[in-house]
Order: sequence, then structure tokens, then C-alpha cells
Amino acid sequence: MSVNVLSHPIVQAKLSELRDARTSSHRFRALVKELSTVLGIEASRDLPVKDVPGLKSPIASFTGKAIAPRVGLTPILRAGIGMTDPMLDLFPDASVFYLGLFREKVSLQPVEYYQKLPKTVTVDTLFLLDPLIATGGTAIAAISILLDWGLDVSQIKLLCILGSKPGLQKVAEAYPGLDIYACAVDEELTEDGYIVPGLGDSGDRLFSTQP
Repeated sequence: MSVNVLSHPIVQAKLSELRDARTSSHRFRALVKELSTVLGIEASRDLPVKDVPGLKSPIASFTGKAIAPRVGLTPILRAGIGMTDPMLDLFPDASVFYLGLFREKVSLQPVEYYQKLPKTVTVDTLFLLDPLIATGGTAIAAISILLDWGLDVSQIKLLCILGSKPGLQKVAEAYPGLDIYACAVDEELTEDGYIVPGLGDSGDRLFSTQP
């Protein structure tokens, strides 16, 4: 399994605060935004750039740089919403394609309830956003939808705040060559599909809807 894990000490300190059950929803959202920004920067490190000639600084003319590929963002509803704004801060011209998927509580299988992709592919690089990769089923289903749309797996980058080793292994085996970025990887899952120690349900914690 090839996963790009961010080992920066600031990332690990913020992740520890994110895990803490005492962290408020307000602070949780802020931490997800901060960590998503770092993930986005790391995941875009190899994006090609193009020249932008004819620019002028206060001192002299120069040729600048711009991101060459058309960038798309696909947040998996609902928790992926928390990662969307920081990625739009990095890529303000990106197209956003929401996918509605949830994990059925008994079977733990993904169920699709929303998608509105254009008829043809309109991006060159797409960042798939989901704070948690637990069993891996939802991510696999989302990637399948994107491949059916017409993307190649080499055009997709999966970004998560936290993943389980079994879930990420499952995703990597399903889609060899997929670029995966995570702030951390936990070793275990509970029987009902929660990451251990994990951080709980990211959607509930983002939007203060704990049962």
C-alpha cells in the first residue's frame, strides 16, 4: 500500500486536538480546514504549471506561473463539505462536484443518493475529499463513479484527514496507482466500522449533530 502520510509535527499536534472528544464543533471545523489546506498543498506538489507572460511587478516585467491542469473537487457528502472551502482557497477556479454517499449501518455498504456530474469530463485533475476512510467502501464507490464518468485513476487524488489501515489497503488494492494522502493512519477498526482510536463520526462532529 502506498499512502502519502503527512508526518509534520504541526499536523500531528492538530490531529491530536481533532481526535479529542472535548474539542468543540467550532474548533473541529477550524482544524479540518487547517489540515485540509496542508493536505491540498502536499497533494498538489507535482501539478504542472504554465507560463503567464506579460506581467509586471512594481519594479519590472516578468513571466509568471499558473496551474496548468483544470482542477476539480469532489467532496463526499456530508463530511467532505468541511474540506471544500480550504481547497477552494488553494484552487479558486476549481469546479466542485458533490457526491452523496452514506454507509448503511448494518451491511456497512455504501449507498449513493446524490450526484450531478456533467455529461463529459471537464477537469484534468480531481481531488476526492473525505475526512475519514474507515472501511474504504465509500471511497471505492466514489472512485467507481468518477471512473464511469470518464476519468482515469491517474487523474484522481484521494485526500483524507484520517484513514484506517484496512480501509486504505482495500482502496489501494481496488485501484492500484491511486494517489492517497492522509494526515495519519490508524491500525484498527471496530466491528461496526469505526476507526480506533479514530475521531468519531466526522460529519456529526463537524455539524454538531451527535446522537
